[in-house]
Parts: sequence; C-alpha cells; structure tokens
Amino acid sequence: MSLTTSTFSLISPNTHPHHSSHAPHHTKSFPMATVFRRQLNHILRGRQSLSITAAVRQQQPDTTLWTPARLATVKPAAESLFHVSIDVSDAADVASSYTVAGQYLQVRIPDVEKPSFLAIASPPEVAYKNGVFEFLIKSIAGSTAELLCELGKGDVVELSPVMGKGFDTDQISPPENYQSVFIFATGSGISPIRSLIESGFSADKRSDVRLYYGARSLQRMAYQDRFKAWESAGVTIVPVLSQPDESWAGESGYVQAAFARAKQLYAPESTGAVLCGQKQMAEEVTSILVGNGVPNEKILKNF
Repeated sequence: MSLTTSTFSLISPNTHPHHSSHAPHHTKSFPMATVFRRQLNHILRGRQSLSITAAVRQQQPDTTLWTPARLATVKPAAESLFHVSIDVSDAADVASSYTVAGQYLQVRIPDVEKPSFLAIASPPEVAYKNGVFEFLIKSIAGSTAELLCELGKGDVVELSPVMGKGFDTDQISPPENYQSVFIFATGSGISPIRSLIESGFSADKRSDVRLYYGARSLQRMAYQDRFKAWESAGVTIVPVLSQPDESWAGESGYVQAAFARAKQLYAPESTGAVLCGQKQMAEEVTSILVGNGVPNEKILKNF
C-alpha cells in the first residue's frame, strides 16, 4: 500500500453518532504520509525537549562542599578489597560530623568527575580521636573506587560532608528489651557493620547477637582478624560462603538461606536486625523477619 495514495477517514466534529442513518456523513481524508510526518515531528519534538532538559541538568553547578584530605593508608584487605584510611585531622568539620555508625560520605579524586559513595568503617569515637576515617573499598574495574585503591600514602582526595542517618540503634534499645539482634552483611557491606560492632551497642547484654557475613570465598572475606574481638564483645560470627572450596565445613550458599535454615527461636517483639549489603539479600531477610512478626522499624538499614 502506497503512503502517498492511501487515506483514512475521521468523523467530523459536526457528525453525531445518534443522528439518523439518512443524515449525510461529513468526513475528512488525510494522506497517510501527512499523518506519518505529523507523528514523526511530534516524537522529534519530544526528544528535543528531553535533550534540552538533560543539558540543563548537566549544567547545574555542584553545590557540595569538598574538603581536601590526604590518604594515610592503602593496603589489601582481601581479594578485590582494600583498607583505605584518610587523614581528617585537618578537616575538623568533616571529622566532627561523623556521629553514628553506618554513616557515609562521598570521596572524589581531583580531575575525576564522578565521586564514590563510601561507608565509614571506623567507629565515630575512634575516627574523631585518631583523626582518621577508615574504609573498606571494593575495587571495581573502571570505577572511581578502583582509582582510589591505586593511590598511595600522601595522595590528595576530596571529601564531602558526612551523610546519612546511620544505624538508629535507639530502635533496638534498651538491650534487655531486645535480647535477639541478627546482623546481616555481604561483601564490602561489612564496612559499616564493623563500625556498629566496634562502637558498642550492648551486645554483651543481649542473649543472642549473631552476624551472618556472606562472601564468595574466605579469600574475599575481610576483617577475619577482627572476628575474635567481635566474639569477645558478644557477637557470634556465622561466615557464609557462596562458592566455597571442598575443605569448607561451614555455612554455604546465600546469607538469607543460611538464616532461614537455622530456624532460631526468637520472640519477634524483642528482636531487632541490622542489614547492609546486596539488595536481594536485604529484601529477602526483611521478608523473612517481617513474616515472622518482627516490626519493620526494628530492622535497621543505613541507606
């Protein structure tokens, strides 16, 4: 069918469907090509409008207050993970704004446009006292995080103000009212969990505080050297490996499945939880806990 010869009809605005069938019908005919051009022009105008909007957004100035600071340490923590510490002794405003475990900030490398969002691993009191922010960073190819892990002591980066509400442990206090607290972390999500545990949330005054920590393998599991100290503080560590070798005798698979298999006995009204890591894990753990009667506000997240 030719676009130049085909037509279609539209009912004229003067034609009413309830008129007698003997009344004349007034129709207008438009070549199909004309209609096609009108539709194409409409689409192009829409795209042009979107392009203009995007350009305006890109031109908006960055209002973030960036503070320069120097790297103090960059060293391997596990496979693909690095310990990175930044000296904030000359950045008093930034250091003092970190008050709650689970908070995070942006770190930017000069001349690199995109910053990286990083949760602070060191507890607030220790970070302020020592003038150092510690991080656990996963090096992802092509990312700002990878560039950070390739820097060395003394290199300058830029920090945003500290952001986020952190883990609101008031929701699971006092400890005598929340005897069971289940903590879940995967990958570098253990970073703010370290801050929580080492900040102290009265784990030793609760009957069952359990950390389910998921990684692909032991080689990818950071902070193993801290496990004994965490257990001494009242936290039972449950490592869960998704791709263990044949010698592994512990929990395997995913964190949420390991928790479901454990079938702990806990009273929902006196139970809290803390989550950080892979999105699917957080969603499925939340579903399990809420399904068993744990109030949603007692399940703490830092984002």
